[in-house]
Amino acid sequence: MVTEIALIDTKPGQEAAFAAAYQEAHELLATTPGCLSARMLQSGESPTRFVGVVEWESKDKHLDNFVGTERFAKFGALLGPYLAGAPVVEHFDDIVA
Repeated sequence: MVTEIALIDTKPGQEAAFAAAYQEAHELLATTPGCLSARMLQSGESPTRFVGVVEWESKDKHLDNFVGTERFAKFGALLGPYLAGAPVVEHFDDIVA
């Protein structure tokens, strides 16, 4: 399993619109083969900051079944208009078995 963390900053005043768009985008992500779970968190201290947390069966499942697919294009089209810049995305492995 691999955990994908995305640090996302929205344009000021677009937080609610981003959250609403994510409701639809979540379905695209969560139903992707290999996706185990998907959450979006909003900061209480910096309301324009969101953190996406997605657990994948493997990094290959993420890349093969989501990135570069029509799902990914639709996901980006739904959320892109509200972003202040490109998200910072990294993949993490558990260090305790």
